[in-house]
Amino acid sequence: MVHSPIILENSRLRLEIAQPGLFYQGTRFDWTGWVTSVVLDGKHTYMASESLQPNEGTGGLGLCNEFGNLTPVGYSDCAIGEDFPKIGVGLLEKPDDARYNFFRAYGLQPFVVNVEQSDYSIFFEVSPLNSRGYECTLKKTISIKENGLSIQYILHNSGDKTIETDEYNHNFVLVNGNAVGPEYVLRLPFDVSESTAAIDNGILVDGDELRWSNPVDGKFYCLFNKLPVQSQNTWRLTHEPSGVGMQESLNAPLHHLALWGMPHVVSPEMFISILLSPGETMEWTREYSFFA
Repeated sequence: MVHSPIILENSRLRLEIAQPGLFYQGTRFDWTGWVTSVVLDGKHTYMASESLQPNEGTGGLGLCNEFGNLTPVGYSDCAIGEDFPKIGVGLLEKPDDARYNFFRAYGLQPFVVNVEQSDYSIFFEVSPLNSRGYECTLKKTISIKENGLSIQYILHNSGDKTIETDEYNHNFVLVNGNAVGPEYVLRLPFDVSESTAAIDNGILVDGDELRWSNPVDGKFYCLFNKLPVQSQNTWRLTHEPSGVGMQESLNAPLHHLALWGMPHVVSPEMFISILLSPGETMEWTREYSFFA
């Protein structure tokens, strides 16, 4: 079934944003603020899908974020048959004693999402459901200005237990449909030599830059840990022959960075850690800009 997206548009950018719970009903990605299409100046495109094969993967597309990829809220003390909260999604049912697996489909009671739209922004508020003392309210605002978009997050612990988890945006991207390979350069927010890195063969490193030695013919994955502390974290992806690209800046401490991809998609992922005592609130922003 086809569902009409929410449109945000100015003189340079046109965004399509999925309606929560209509485009995607999975249990991995946050249902709110899912940017499925970005077009710059009426011609340059940036979004890609997780997989080109039907029913393969977890349904990722474009700019979609996930909470609890590594540390799901309340999973460690959840008994079989009880529920645990997946922020931005709903209450998930724990079916057995296996480790949490984001590839797995869990029984779901979705959260209620309120949506308010203005000319150049859209606001999402996820109403919490209490799960064994775990409860938090998520507010997210996406706004556009000139060639940039901003995603602002406000997460409030309204429950009785500590919220400990992680968050990142998966960033399924590709510039104008150009396959991943030597024509691209990815600039990271740190010198790779200052981190603990696990890098796939075929990816070349020069300071803070990564390149692909050959056209990509399969999956690749890199992980960067123990990163230097800095106030602003930005990655920048450029298709060098055309000069077209995009970047993401994060104003929160960067816990680690992962890089995943295939021939049709590249995903730089900046992870943050979240630790909220009852009553505490955390705010952070991811700023994207698109250039040609």
